[in-house]
Amino acid sequence: MTTEELTAKPPTGKARPAGRALRALRTHFGTLAGTAIITVLIWRLGTGVFLDGLRRIDGPTLAAALAIGALTTVFSAWRWCVVARGLGIRLPLGPAVADYYRALFLNAALPGGVLGDVHRAVRHGQSTGDMGRGVRAVVLERTAGQAALAVVGVTVLLIAPSPVLQQTRQGTALLGLAALGGLAIWAAVRMGRTTGPSRRGLAVRAMLVEARGALLGRGNWPAVLVSSVVVLAGYVAMFLLAARVAGSPASAGELMPLALLALLAMGLPLNVGGWGPREGVTAWSFGAAGLGASQGLTVAVVYGVLSFAAALPGVLVLVARWCTGRRTAQGRQEEATAPSEPSEKPSEASEKPSEAPLGKPSEAPLGKPSEVTFGKPSEVTTEKYAPKDSTNPARSSFPFAAEPSEGRPMTPESV
Repeated sequence: MTTEELTAKPPTGKARPAGRALRALRTHFGTLAGTAIITVLIWRLGTGVFLDGLRRIDGPTLAAALAIGALTTVFSAWRWCVVARGLGIRLPLGPAVADYYRALFLNAALPGGVLGDVHRAVRHGQSTGDMGRGVRAVVLERTAGQAALAVVGVTVLLIAPSPVLQQTRQGTALLGLAALGGLAIWAAVRMGRTTGPSRRGLAVRAMLVEARGALLGRGNWPAVLVSSVVVLAGYVAMFLLAARVAGSPASAGELMPLALLALLAMGLPLNVGGWGPREGVTAWSFGAAGLGASQGLTVAVVYGVLSFAAALPGVLVLVARWCTGRRTAQGRQEEATAPSEPSEKPSEASEKPSEAPLGKPSEAPLGKPSEVTFGKPSEVTTEKYAPKDSTNPARSSFPFAAEPSEGRPMTPESV
């Protein structure tokens, strides 16, 4: 084997473990980043901040969180129904609310913060029989909510006076430059390729047209806009409630930009069940506003607990769906294992053994020659030739039967 052949072969034995490690890192990067943020906050501020936030939560606070969560969940489910209708899928509001509660609980309980939405998209696609449109309905619904948050949040942070106004403008400028650079690189790559439209480009164009019809259609955009504004107002109200419970002395006007900044941070896929960037950004913003980083972390912890409490009805939905599915499976199993009953009972004539001798016609009453039948061979069993008890009095008194049902005609000689 020459040197060229050795160098031409790729090192598959070493490349495969490296590729697997890279894929695993990309898959769990968000969870690792969220865990790192929480670890740094605990290391710098201690665990007392978390415990203090938990001690401040009481029954009325949980009830208020459940009420706010019910409002935001119903309007989010309504937005989902409107988007699904724009894609040609029928989705009733009641099942949509139940599925949305289940998704919220799974988002809060599982790492990543999006597994509940993934489950909701897959189940919706399976139930409608169109996986593509079912998944796109969930993606567009979530995109509409994030777009409303981004527009309102960036506008308020750039215009309204706040302690983080200067930092927000600097960060927005950096993000804008990064976005322009990425767009220029993408345009250069596209220009270097063939001029004809590619299959991927056509698919993206068709998806954009579909999204515009589902979100910005004449009968859809008012409902999408109203529902998104109400949901965003509910999230801000939950943050203000958490700030009051945590004992923050700031007013609602001062807390509004900080709340929007924390909500924007929650949209980053770098969390563990929603925990991570929210706590880090809230601690930094409260410190920049002169309210104390520990105070900001306490507010973020209370907000996280209240959001989890607002999603707890999803547990009831999970249990109810599980019980329903189990009963359905048991019913199907019982139907499959039950013995099949005969559709028709055998007639008495077929159960009674034939008394005609083999190969000879059976005797029939006179005057009915058309009913003469020939006997068929029957199985020889002990039951056929066993002595039977007589139930007819005439049969026990006379050697011949006196009734026509015995198969012999009544004649003077027999009498």
